[in-house]
Amino acid sequence: MTAGKSDSDSGFREFNVGFDDDGIRLDRWFKRHLPETSFTTVAMWARTGQLRVDGARATPGDRIAAGQMLRVPPPEADKAAADVDKPRRVRERVILSDEEIELAQSMVIHKDFQAFVLNKPPGLATQGGTKTTQHVDGLLDGLQYDNEGRPKLVHRLDKDTSGALLVARTSRAAAFFAKAFSGRTARKVYWALVVDVPSIEDGMIELPIAKQPGTGGEKMHVDDAEGAPARTRYRVIERAGNRAAWVELQPFTGRTHQLRVHMAAIGHPIVGDGKYGGAAAFLTGGISRKMHLHARRIKVDHPDGGSIDVTAELPTHFAESLKQLGFEEKLGDDLVLDEKTAPTREQMKSRAKAHAKSVRKDRKGERRGRGVVEEKATGKPAPKTGGPRTGAGSKFGAPRSGPRVEGAKPAGRGRPGGAGKPGPRSGPGTR
Repeated sequence: MTAGKSDSDSGFREFNVGFDDDGIRLDRWFKRHLPETSFTTVAMWARTGQLRVDGARATPGDRIAAGQMLRVPPPEADKAAADVDKPRRVRERVILSDEEIELAQSMVIHKDFQAFVLNKPPGLATQGGTKTTQHVDGLLDGLQYDNEGRPKLVHRLDKDTSGALLVARTSRAAAFFAKAFSGRTARKVYWALVVDVPSIEDGMIELPIAKQPGTGGEKMHVDDAEGAPARTRYRVIERAGNRAAWVELQPFTGRTHQLRVHMAAIGHPIVGDGKYGGAAAFLTGGISRKMHLHARRIKVDHPDGGSIDVTAELPTHFAESLKQLGFEEKLGDDLVLDEKTAPTREQMKSRAKAHAKSVRKDRKGERRGRGVVEEKATGKPAPKTGGPRTGAGSKFGAPRSGPRVEGAKPAGRGRPGGAGKPGPRSGPGTR
């Protein structure tokens, strides 16, 4: 998202839809970038014609696309709309048990006036849902202390993923961090154990992800036609023969289950992830069946200047698995965070446009291809109707030869992919 510009005459603000917001609902865009604006306010703006997308009236349920321009009423309209919407329901502070308060406070590994960083244990959901009664969001009242405002989640981790979770303590901080995550300036480093050893030790996975139809619940899959662009960098830290590898993962987009889907797609599911790896995701020899995915580190700019840079200790089952496989934690922390790997917003926008152009070109070629085949077979011009994309020249009609993985050097002797045991690397992005 490009920073909002104000129309000096009317006071209306203009925002350019960023690549990472391509395809989302308009109300979701407000939750990400203007969280202080309520849904009721957005709906009122839509009803009165004040909310516009590329000059046309819009509704909260409309899908938006990268490059579109949003026109939003001035900030003071938020308060006016809130006054119209009165009486407002005031959220009552939840009374937690002593055990729940103790659990909430035991997770805190960083605390300042604007934020907490929690070390979320595996098995605890970030937010509530069907049959989910205990979750991080429900425990945040135990971290309110003397603040009037309730702490706010700004991102989430899967239930079975452990590690660093950022929580804002003020509305200003929540808006600031939301922009950092949507703009991809926040950096997250994960550790994972994966099955087998990747042949490329330092690679970039670029595979689009979409919700898998007909599965029920929340399951994703790689989908070249309909998927949202997703990008993950991985680096092999150490290997246990050809049995398993310990890898560092850095997501440069924030798709649901992205790391799990990407690693399974290249043939190396995360250990314990039966949802995407099936039976092959479990190792024998006493290795825990819990998922081995941990948000090791989070680094993000601070609203008051400087940055938050916090490391979260491993859960017991993950630490024990590392020891059992002969790995040393120090090797993972010795890897230098490469600040230049993440693509810029302009680069991602350019890739999105190129992808859309490629899809349109392929579809046009498929329609022409079907027409030629039908005309030769029947002697009559083919009808101009749609249909499944099956042309021989189409990337949608032909099976893929394998997932796209950009990488550096394949592993060799003395490297994590070879016979020798590696030493710690001394520079960022060692290839």
